Amino acid sequence: MTGSRRAAGRIPAEVTTFVGRHHEMSQARTLLTRSRLLTLTGAGGIGKTRLALRVARDVRRSFPDGAWMVDLGPVKDDALLAQTVLAALGLNHHAALPANTLLVDHLADRQLLLVLDNCEHLLNATAVLVRTLLAAAPGLKVLVTSRQSLGIDAESLLTVPPLPTPDPDRPPPPKAMMRYAAVQLFVERASAVLGDFHLGEDDRLAVAGICHRLDGIPLAIELAATRLRVLCPQQLLTVLDDRLALLNQGSRGAPARQQTLRAAIDCSFDLCTPQEQWGWARLSVFRGGFDLEAAEAVCAGEELAREQVLDIVSELVDKSVLTMASQRGLGRFRMLETIREYGRDLLRLGGEEEAVRRRHRDHFLAFAGRAEADWFSARQEIWATRLRLERTNFRAALEFCMSTPHEVGAGFVLATSLWGNALGAGNLDEQRRWLGQALARDCEPTPARARALWVDGCLALLLGDISTAETRLDACRDLAKRLGDAESLAYAVQFAGLTALFREDFPAAVHLLEDAFHHRRHRHRATGDLQAEWTSLFLLALAYCLTGNPRASAMAERCLALCEAHDARWSRSYALWLLGLHNWLCGDTQSAIPLLQDGLRIIRSGCNLLGAAQCLEVLAWATAQDGRAEQAAVLLGAAQTAWQSAGIALPGRGRLLHHHSECEARLRGSLGDTAYTAAVTTGTKLTLGQAADHALGEPPTPPVTLRPQHPPTPLTRRQRQVIELLAQGLTDKQIAAKLVLSSRTVEGHVHRLLAVLGFHTRTQIATWAMENAPPRQREHRAAGSVRPGAAPAC
Repeated sequence: MTGSRRAAGRIPAEVTTFVGRHHEMSQARTLLTRSRLLTLTGAGGIGKTRLALRVARDVRRSFPDGAWMVDLGPVKDDALLAQTVLAALGLNHHAALPANTLLVDHLADRQLLLVLDNCEHLLNATAVLVRTLLAAAPGLKVLVTSRQSLGIDAESLLTVPPLPTPDPDRPPPPKAMMRYAAVQLFVERASAVLGDFHLGEDDRLAVAGICHRLDGIPLAIELAATRLRVLCPQQLLTVLDDRLALLNQGSRGAPARQQTLRAAIDCSFDLCTPQEQWGWARLSVFRGGFDLEAAEAVCAGEELAREQVLDIVSELVDKSVLTMASQRGLGRFRMLETIREYGRDLLRLGGEEEAVRRRHRDHFLAFAGRAEADWFSARQEIWATRLRLERTNFRAALEFCMSTPHEVGAGFVLATSLWGNALGAGNLDEQRRWLGQALARDCEPTPARARALWVDGCLALLLGDISTAETRLDACRDLAKRLGDAESLAYAVQFAGLTALFREDFPAAVHLLEDAFHHRRHRHRATGDLQAEWTSLFLLALAYCLTGNPRASAMAERCLALCEAHDARWSRSYALWLLGLHNWLCGDTQSAIPLLQDGLRIIRSGCNLLGAAQCLEVLAWATAQDGRAEQAAVLLGAAQTAWQSAGIALPGRGRLLHHHSECEARLRGSLGDTAYTAAVTTGTKLTLGQAADHALGEPPTPPVTLRPQHPPTPLTRRQRQVIELLAQGLTDKQIAAKLVLSSRTVEGHVHRLLAVLGFHTRTQIATWAMENAPPRQREHRAAGSVRPGAAPAC
């Protein structure tokens, strides 16, 4: 190193604006205080280098000998590694001494930050060199960027995530959109390309979609912005299906790996072994994540044994091709959509796409079968969670069935096996679309088609489409007769009974549902199909309830008892609703309310939207009759939101709709139109948890307040002291005097607090401190501890 030991080092200047990353910068600085080796990992183009350089620039004052950056991207030979580091430090390599020896001698007594950028292709050599240098130079700290960790002792890892993106389906207004780092980056780079670019209402949806489709990958966003020379944002969004071919015009001065999106991913691919490359390609068939069991089922085949898959998945995580996270207690892996598209190209080129997609479909077909067979059990809510997590994979499996010759039959089985979960998950329209496609594509007379007609017809009834339901009923009945299949005939009879119930032909409904129940009961018990047995029991109990049949109470109790015997909580909520409805119809409001509240307690987590809508609706009727008009109107509004979320006509038709209208009229009469409308509107804005709190008379769930985008890392004692004094309105000089620090040190603390908390001004820190202070401390401040005229400066 030439010059003074106080030299600042060599960190390249930024040529474009640095966007976002406040949380990651804070994490990196914190980790560097605890560890001598920090490795930033992440996919290609994710922004590891920019983050490392910004962190190095921010902390270099802490290193008397400066911060020095070494770009290892161009180095292809392990033997040249130490020489490259020497050259970056401004040293000449004397041939008489090994480069490693010179490095050790030079760094031994220095306090220095060494940034080694793009190490993944020299991983082993870099690991050996870093271990040697850290052992010889106690004042040295090393910041590494790599798609893979070095894997040595004392290494701290920080995975650099994509930039946050807005919801592409419901993006906020343009000004709020600029709070998302991905959008801010796109707009800034677009302005550089066009001279001026303002995000307006016309571009809002397109820009949100572009950032989302590009996974928030900074390189991809920057490359996409260059295309605005010839495409408007709306056009750009429409051509992103082939993003790897489109995003191929980067800066001519950038390294080759950063000039196109494909080149960035090629580098990751080249780091993988042939087995890992096969794994990458096969895992690309998953959507929205997958677990290890699914990976083993889909990846195993030619070139890969099942027992190899765990190691391959582990290596792909280590190389930043996959990420791993825990969702609802389940370990799941995920691939960015851009990386997935690259893998799908590999799969097509390898001629494996259809075979691997079939294995994917077979796995989820078996998964759905297990869920259905085990549905009526204590694991009902677990299955509901797992089915919800796999929704996009089921969608991909169904797409394969509908687009591949001779596979529609499997699509019938897959679509109908999930109908019970669909009732609560709020995706009835989508389920009907798949069923409609399957029924149109395959007219073979099979039991699977008969069941599909039954399921689609039942869903049509719930959606208020009686005409389609009756058409499906006729087709189901005719097919069942042709097949002579006992199960298909039983489905047809039950379907006919349910249709009669919705038409309010109550005598026919009771007769048909009794017939279906008695004919199917013994068969269900023989086969152990508890869900089908419970469904028959529930529908008959509902018919008795709506017709005032004296057997309604006993049948509803049997329905509840079957749920409790098998601890089927999801189904138990329906049984409690049915009993509550029965008691209310019988005029016993005081007994109805606790039953409906119990049903709501079970489903307040949001897993069962239909159950929530039913309980809230009837609870509103009962609460209105109990004289609590305002609370009833709020519940009616909450029920309205739940019905809409479940995608079901509010709240059905016929007798139930009559009671809804009657309740509405009662509440308008009690409250007046203005107060009634205000209360209902309040209810429509409640989350399901908040609606349940309201219905159960419990303290409301605290409203969500705006906070930093990422939770702050734990604050140090000194940081808490600075925040407390900031909240008292003291200046930096006054804080320095109180804490016996220099003003420059206090400035550093404030700067770091802004990054940690994700704020931009000192006033925001002071406000945050006031809001989060213990009550006694807030009272003390309110009593006069803040000096007049000492408001914190921006």
